[in-house]
Amino acid sequence: MRGIGMGVRAGVRWLRLRGTRTDAGMATTEFAMVTLAAAALAAVLYKVVTGGQVSDALRSVIGEALGARF
Repeated sequence: MRGIGMGVRAGVRWLRLRGTRTDAGMATTEFAMVTLAAAALAAVLYKVVTGGQVSDALRSVIGEALGARF
């Protein structure tokens, strides 16, 4: 039975025979840049969520959910 996996394995085998390495993960520089970008995004999201209007809206939604009768 030939599935999608057979095509992938054949492609990897072809790259190995050709002498080209397959990159299994991020390089150190790429890892550092992605980590920095994630930290910056987290800081921006924290500022937005702890801001006045968003914080009030979240409190309102949570208050209504906790006060709901089942």
